[in-house]
Amino acid sequence: MQKVAVIGAGTMGNGIAHVFAQNGFTVHLIDVAQPALDKALDTIVRNLNRQLAKEIITESVKQDTIANLHTFTDLATGVKDVDLVVEAATENADLKLRIFRDLDQFTAPGTILATNTSSISITKIAAATSKPGKVIGMHFMNPVPVMKLVEIINGYATENEVTDTVRELSLKLGKVPCIVNDYPGFIANRILMPMINEAIQALYEGVAGVESIDTVMKLGMAHPMGPLQLADFIGLDVCLSILRVLHDGFGQPKYAPCPLLVNMVTAGHLGVKSGKGFYKYEGAGKDLVVSDRFRQ
Repeated sequence: MQKVAVIGAGTMGNGIAHVFAQNGFTVHLIDVAQPALDKALDTIVRNLNRQLAKEIITESVKQDTIANLHTFTDLATGVKDVDLVVEAATENADLKLRIFRDLDQFTAPGTILATNTSSISITKIAAATSKPGKVIGMHFMNPVPVMKLVEIINGYATENEVTDTVRELSLKLGKVPCIVNDYPGFIANRILMPMINEAIQALYEGVAGVESIDTVMKLGMAHPMGPLQLADFIGLDVCLSILRVLHDGFGQPKYAPCPLLVNMVTAGHLGVKSGKGFYKYEGAGKDLVVSDRFRQ
């Protein structure tokens, strides 16, 4: 396996492309918009420079990584003759199903089709293709070049050989693969999102303020980041989407999104990406500043 296509040039897509290219793979980075691809390449170069400054990589590795990256705006051309496709488009089920229907037409029968989805059913995505045995979840963590975990999710029909291949591939990338089965939220988000939702519920009920909730979890539970700050980092819209997948999939009220989260997403307060969530990021320095809405 030498040639990999990554669909989506956003935060996750450019991180995944970076890691594959740095480990010697030829990478086709695909997005419908050339400006998004240009921005992704700029981000990868900045991250490589950061690794270089920290002596994590050499100048030679940096240049080889850049040389391994190729951009495409046409899906059919970008996925031609690749061994693996990793889809990292927006966390939207209809969009992913449409992409996988197209991939079914444009890729060879033996090509492995992976999705970086954090919650959408692998079995449902695989059913949109004529080769569900070749479809698997490959859930990287953000930031991809730094985080070691890859959550590998078997769909109902995923072939054992495909699972073994993706596991070995993850090890070659310097990652730690964890294999799970296809149920709503898998493992990472089935545990993480209810915790984040409960933290938001505690804020909503006035149990404690933003800083207190995050400090309790950081100092009391040794979490590197509090749940509200983490929600901002992930994106409150993404958190809401995953909670809705959990709620719909299990039909249990414990997964119902907190009304405060729903209101914040409706208002466009999405966290870091919008400049405002539980904390504010526009014009802020390195220190966290609680949003005016939650100042006590």
